[in-house]
Amino acid sequence: MASRSKHATLLGLRHLTLMVIAFFMLVPFYWVIKTAITNENIYAYPPSLLPQNPHLFNFVDVWYLIPFPRYLLNSIIVSTIAVVGNVVFNAMAGYALTRQFAGRNLVLALFLSCMLIPFQATIIPAYLITAKLSLLNTYFGLALPMLSTIVCIFVFKAAFEAVPRSLIDAARLDGLSEWRIILRVLMPLSKPAIATNVILTFIWSWNNFLWPLLITRDPLMQTLPLGLARFLSYLEDTTGALYAFAVMVLAPSILVFLMAQKEFIRGLTSGATKG
Repeated sequence: MASRSKHATLLGLRHLTLMVIAFFMLVPFYWVIKTAITNENIYAYPPSLLPQNPHLFNFVDVWYLIPFPRYLLNSIIVSTIAVVGNVVFNAMAGYALTRQFAGRNLVLALFLSCMLIPFQATIIPAYLITAKLSLLNTYFGLALPMLSTIVCIFVFKAAFEAVPRSLIDAARLDGLSEWRIILRVLMPLSKPAIATNVILTFIWSWNNFLWPLLITRDPLMQTLPLGLARFLSYLEDTTGALYAFAVMVLAPSILVFLMAQKEFIRGLTSGATKG
């Protein structure tokens, strides 16, 4: 009885701690939304907790003062290309790393060492390669660095290793090729890994600023992060409009995460426990 009471107390403290942490993390988001719909001075003291005279004029300004629909379309296209390429290439690489072959440990070591190199250190060679391929100012060029990421490769590797070996052996006995094993056996059983790849790649691609800044020359090819910099030159008092822009940019990422959060958590923890 005492142990049960102690367990309930610890569980309650854990939930209380999580609620406090969630509160402090959600307050900035609430303040962004409140400022976007009220234009209130964020430095006003004492601050008002509830929005006063809310309106949507800032969202209208964002939509019409810059080609926001075009930026939104560009970001959607680039993120879609990046997500599809990421899932396809990472699944193939992850499956290859589950197989035994000469030099496998060396390949794993090289992958892990590449994770230590920041993207900024390789951005010049990446730009030169993109220019040689005539992909500057194109959707595919914008998505090129995100077509495969090492973190997501290891997510697929962990998910594939968690699949019982007997299923793969049975598929081979039925005459399935390696490609069909990936498509018909491993991928349907690796939905959490797919969801993790989709969410991480979408967020990274959606919020990418430096790479589009380097390879885009046509303003109509710019994505939302670049559109924000252009938007700042249109208005003198941009506080409310800037926050409205932030809300409109953040909304798709939050929506994607909410739609697949359970699979995302399972994908990050896949392979952590077996049996």
